[in-house]
Amino acid sequence: MTLAQTYQRAVAARRAFALPGYPTLAQAGFDGDYVSPIQMTSGNLTGPLLMSKDWLDAPSAERHRDQLQATGYLPTNPFNQVIDRVLGLLGLTRADIYITPIFHLLTPRRSSTIPVAHARASFDAVGRFELMGRRPVALGTDSARVLRHFGVHHVPAPHPSARIGSYDARAAQIAAAVRAV
Repeated sequence: MTLAQTYQRAVAARRAFALPGYPTLAQAGFDGDYVSPIQMTSGNLTGPLLMSKDWLDAPSAERHRDQLQATGYLPTNPFNQVIDRVLGLLGLTRADIYITPIFHLLTPRRSSTIPVAHARASFDAVGRFELMGRRPVALGTDSARVLRHFGVHHVPAPHPSARIGSYDARAAQIAAAVRAV
């Protein structure tokens, strides 16, 4: 199976995945030929794989609909400001990397806690298809916990939005993790 075919399998799996209480991308008006909208700009199938907790919450997705439908991400939020610093340190662009969430549904509110069973169900249904032979960088403890559960060899790094250290300090740690994969 080619990488493109594997990716399309992941897209189909994401479209089929649902859990009560969480809007799907389609229900929220964000369905597309991607697993996560952030892959509109960060979907390189052979680039470094960064796996975070989730893409976005439903209220924020609605509030920023126009920008998200154009780029798939919010450049001014802390997560993306740190990722941009990581890319600067590595001499890469968003087109050089692949970012995806462990949890492929929208959370009902900002900073929602996702039960580990739900995150595992999502990774098992969708995320495992996104590995494509790559060793991921687990951005934060939530994604690392799920990858560990499935025996996926990964490099841990802080979540870009973690409330520890400065943006530059987090970016340096994530860049080191990307270099390690």
